[in-house]
Amino acid sequence: MLKKRILFICGSLNQTTMLHKIASCLPEAESVFSPYYSDGALRWLGQQGYLDWTILGGAFRQATEDFLREQNAEIDYEGRRYHYDLVVTCQDLIVPRNVRHRRLVLVQEGMTDPETLLFHLVKWLKIPRYLASTAATGLSDAYTVFCVASEGYRDAFIRKGVRPEKIVVTGIPNFDNCRQYLSNSFPHAHYVLCATSDSRETFKYENRKKFILDAVTIAGERELIFKLHPNEDHERAIREIQQWAPHARVFTRGNAHEMVANADELITRFSTLVYTGLALGKKVHSEFPIDELKRLLPIQNGGSSAHNIAEQCRRLLHCAEPHSTWKGRSTSRIMNSLRTGATSEASVVSGTRSVH
Repeated sequence: MLKKRILFICGSLNQTTMLHKIASCLPEAESVFSPYYSDGALRWLGQQGYLDWTILGGAFRQATEDFLREQNAEIDYEGRRYHYDLVVTCQDLIVPRNVRHRRLVLVQEGMTDPETLLFHLVKWLKIPRYLASTAATGLSDAYTVFCVASEGYRDAFIRKGVRPEKIVVTGIPNFDNCRQYLSNSFPHAHYVLCATSDSRETFKYENRKKFILDAVTIAGERELIFKLHPNEDHERAIREIQQWAPHARVFTRGNAHEMVANADELITRFSTLVYTGLALGKKVHSEFPIDELKRLLPIQNGGSSAHNIAEQCRRLLHCAEPHSTWKGRSTSRIMNSLRTGATSEASVVSGTRSVH
């Protein structure tokens, strides 16, 4: 019997490692990977290098390709080589034409951006979702199942306009077992950690001088460490830190979760690392209200999120409902068919909640 084939559309290194963990939980399927891609004008712009500041190119794509090669994963650029029975991705801001009529699982990648005016324009005027960045995650409605981090995020996505019957609370890999990062070899401890953002590289405003000076004030006499975002201009960031926090250490590489685990306090603007800090009981500083972050905190299920998401994929792979008949049908009926007899497995995955 031929194996079912799944295309995993990657993006940032965080997205890629999450999807690779999910694929490892589906040994009965043939898992194939592609860097993030698009069609039309965006595809051309990416090929010319104009979008190297996004997951369509540049450092993001290079990190993804390097990781996949290290894992000896099969790569099919833009998913053109095979017919796929299922597609899994961590982002639906762009849904390429060649996967729009496939069964698709969307996996939340982490924290979403604030809802600016662009988010509301995207939602009500139907302009391209990518203009609102990750604030518009889930608004494509092009997926069959949307796997999210927590009940708090389920409620948040419903408020944004995502259809409740498509959401399943599974937890998300990389942020579901933060205690594992306490055992590490990072050589520093009891410091204040600043996790920077790529806001300026993605055309958002940031007062970096204020951010650095505030960090200096918070740290006081304690050691101050900066972990730079992989997508930002490192030369510029280091120059700024040397000017306003000359005694701070700066890291451009390394496991940021382990750095959070060894810190006494964490300072961020808009970074999913804040959840690692909260899960480990660290004092955190963020531009999001802390009470809201605690409500959204990804469930800590001991690292079983990848298995939970794989089970959703497995049910779709074995669903008897022909995909060609899904268009125009009630999503609740489709999801019900997945829950009631799509596989011989139990109808409820341990640690997950299906939303009706």
